[in-house]
Amino acid sequence: MQLREKLRILADAAKYDASCSSSGGRKRDSLKSGGIGSNEGSGICHSYTPDGRCVSLLKILLTNQCLYDCAYCINRRSSNVPRAKFTVDEVVKLTLDFYKRNYIEGLFLSSGIIKSHDETMEEMVRVARSLREEHKFGGYIHLKLIAGASPELIAQAGAYADRVSVNVELPKADSLQVLAPEKRGDIIRKSMAEVRLGIDAGSEKNAPAFAPAGQSTQMIVGADGANDRDILASSRQLYSSYRLKRVFYSAFSPIPDSSARLPLQAAPLMREHRLYQADWMMRFYGFTSDEIVTGDDGLLDLAIDPKLAWALAHREAFPVDINRADRELLLRVPGLGVKSIDKIIAARRQRTLGLEDIARLTRSLEKCRPFIVARDWRPVALSDDGSLRAKLAPPPEQMDLFR
Repeated sequence: MQLREKLRILADAAKYDASCSSSGGRKRDSLKSGGIGSNEGSGICHSYTPDGRCVSLLKILLTNQCLYDCAYCINRRSSNVPRAKFTVDEVVKLTLDFYKRNYIEGLFLSSGIIKSHDETMEEMVRVARSLREEHKFGGYIHLKLIAGASPELIAQAGAYADRVSVNVELPKADSLQVLAPEKRGDIIRKSMAEVRLGIDAGSEKNAPAFAPAGQSTQMIVGADGANDRDILASSRQLYSSYRLKRVFYSAFSPIPDSSARLPLQAAPLMREHRLYQADWMMRFYGFTSDEIVTGDDGLLDLAIDPKLAWALAHREAFPVDINRADRELLLRVPGLGVKSIDKIIAARRQRTLGLEDIARLTRSLEKCRPFIVARDWRPVALSDDGSLRAKLAPPPEQMDLFR
C-alpha cells in the first residue's frame, strides 16, 4: 500500500479521538542545539490558541488493526473497514516532511492494539525516540498510551512525549463491561496512576522531565445510559485521583454495522458542548459536580449554559453587589468570566463601579445585569414565571457550538 493511501486511512481513523490539546508544553532542549520543530503556545489540533494562533498536529493512528472488538469503535476487530499500518520510519518521515512544509507543529499518535499491548506501545515509543534523539525534533508530541503496557514503556513514553493520555472510554464501569468486555477499567486506571507517579517524580528539582504537559483522557457521551450528572461525577474523580489536565468529551455517533446494544441516534453535539462548559465550571469557577446539574433527570439544560441554569435555580443567591462581593461569589454570576472578574476586582479598588464600568470590563453585560448590583443599578426582583430565562436564552436558530 502506498504511503499516501495509508495516510488517508489512518488519519481518517484517528478523527474520533478528541483529546488533541497541546497546552502546557515547553521548549525542548534539542531546540537550543540547532534542532527543528516549534513547541510554543497552546491549542487543539486544527483549532485556535487563546492568543489567536492556529495550531496543527499530525493526528494519525499507527494502525487501525485491533485485537479488541469494542462495540462503539469503528476500528473494532469485526468492523468492515480498510486496514493499514505505518512502519515506525514512515511515521517519522511524515512528521518531519509535514513540519518542514509548515503544515504542522507536532504529532498526535494513537493506535489500535496489534499482537500485544507492549508490542504496540514499543513501536509508538520508537517513533518518539527517533524524532527526539535522531532528528532533534523539538515540536509537540502527544502519545496515546496503551492501557496495560509495561511500566517501563510508559516511563519511556513520558520521557519523550509532551503529553500522554489513556482513554477511560465510558463514564461507568458497568458500561465498559457490556460494550467493551475485553477492556478492564482497573487496568486503564492503573496505567493512569503510573503516569501520575511519573509526572510527580518529574516535577522534582533536577529530575528528568516526564510528560511536562500532563495527561488527559476522553469519554464517549451518549453511548450508554450515563446521564450528565454521572459523567461529571466521573470526571471529578479522575481530576482528583490522577491530576488530569483535561477530560475530553466525545458525542457518540452511530457507526456502520453497529451493535444492537448501542443507541440508534447520535448524541446531540450541544450536549457535548454543555459538558465542556460544566467541566470548565468545576475546574475554574469553584462549582462541584453535584450542584451543576439542576434537572431531576440528571441532564444539563441544552437551551442555556449551565452557569445560567444554576443561577436561575438559585435566585436566592442574587443579586450580587459588584463592588463588595468576594471573588468566589462573583465567579457564580452569569456572564462574568475569570479575566473579567480579575479586572473588576482591580478596578473597584480605585472607585465604585457603575454599569458603564462593567460594560467596559466584560462583553456580557446584558447577561450579568439581572444578577448584579452596581453604583447606579439595582435589578427588579427576579421573577419565577420563566420570563428571565426566556429573555436570556438564545433563540433556537442561534443555539450553535460557537456561542
